[in-house]
Amino acid sequence: MKYFGTDGIRQPADQFTQNFILSIVEGLVDYSNDNIKVFIAGDTRESTEWILADLEVALETFGVEYSNAGVLPTPAINYCFYQMGFDFAIDVTASHNPYTDNGIKIFERGEKSGQKLSPKGCEIIEKKLSLQKSYTPASPSLRESIHQEALDLYREHLLDYIGDCDFKGLKIGLDCANGATSVINKTIFEQLGAEVELIHSNDNYNTQINHECGSTHLNSLRDIVVNNHLNFGIAFDGDGDRCMFINEIGEEIDGDYTIAILADYLNLKTIATTVMVNQGLLNWAKEKDIKVEITAVGDANVKAAMDEKHIKLGGEQSGHIILPNEPTGDGMLTSLMITKILNEKSKSLKELTSSITKFPQVIVNLSATPEQKKSLTTKSTAKKLLEEYDEKLKSTSGRLLVRPSGTEPLIRITMWGNDEEAITILANELKNKLGEIL
Repeated sequence: MKYFGTDGIRQPADQFTQNFILSIVEGLVDYSNDNIKVFIAGDTRESTEWILADLEVALETFGVEYSNAGVLPTPAINYCFYQMGFDFAIDVTASHNPYTDNGIKIFERGEKSGQKLSPKGCEIIEKKLSLQKSYTPASPSLRESIHQEALDLYREHLLDYIGDCDFKGLKIGLDCANGATSVINKTIFEQLGAEVELIHSNDNYNTQINHECGSTHLNSLRDIVVNNHLNFGIAFDGDGDRCMFINEIGEEIDGDYTIAILADYLNLKTIATTVMVNQGLLNWAKEKDIKVEITAVGDANVKAAMDEKHIKLGGEQSGHIILPNEPTGDGMLTSLMITKILNEKSKSLKELTSSITKFPQVIVNLSATPEQKKSLTTKSTAKKLLEEYDEKLKSTSGRLLVRPSGTEPLIRITMWGNDEEAITILANELKNKLGEIL
């Protein structure tokens, strides 16, 4: 598909013209073939504000009933639209991308919860976007915001899920990435008794979302955890569907560690994760006699495997964790569960992850156009080069994964091995050679 990637539509924000948004809504109306109610909300990037406004215009133009919930984390949008009786949710977010990008995620009603829009729905919207015909926009009517109602409902869900907890005595650092979790983060942890140090928590529409903060930039969180002697820190991405941790001595605790902590606590014998998994988690799972289902990159692929094979827990190294009976990754819920486990076991995050020995891993990014991404599998010289480096790594018990990003104009080169310095040199060497070929 031209517009829909691994996580909805994502592109530079200025490409979301009013006509583009009208085409999306017309496609959604054609797909539903019925009178529908649509829930709209999004993250804090500045373009989200005007895209939501244009969505109101588009929905009004096609006579669709709708409500705007303003700034909410993606998992809250998915939960609330379903519980509040809406047929679809349109989530305006580009997740961990810079503020200059934005995106559209669409959820529809599943059997028991919200789920991402079906391939058929995406195809119908794609056709409308390819035509880009002219419309006569209507003016939106004045509607009451449902932001607080939705936020309260989501908060209730989080508290119900984790059960009775008392975080009194814990000192926690929270980095909200100037994103959507800023509307709820501090209050819920303090409500449970924790002492919180909050950074990057601008909950207004802004240009600082994900800028040197959040789950992809952990240095500032690391500094406050170590310098202020906190128990641990939690960093979220812009839309709040993932989280990463910093332990008490400043070490990064990613999704691989998080899956292990949760699987052990829940006494699970099967987990799902992606090809990005570190060998350290696979070795830990083997020792624990836990089966690991490996999928392609993307939380949608993890969720599909979980549903098909009745697996209760899955996730990605990047911090997307899908908990039992949850339809999607939820950074807030994951962070609360890990905090609950730490508190119950009276152990530090360092102690909880001590049984997992991670292998060195290096990721380098090569800027690439859509055509260059396709060349990875079509150019014989590119395929030959990748095979050559794959063999080099195999000879030292290493592993290579080269894949086009589904959300950014990048080709990601990931290498695992016993020697970090050696694989760093190889990864950058491969990046340069691949860049020349493509």
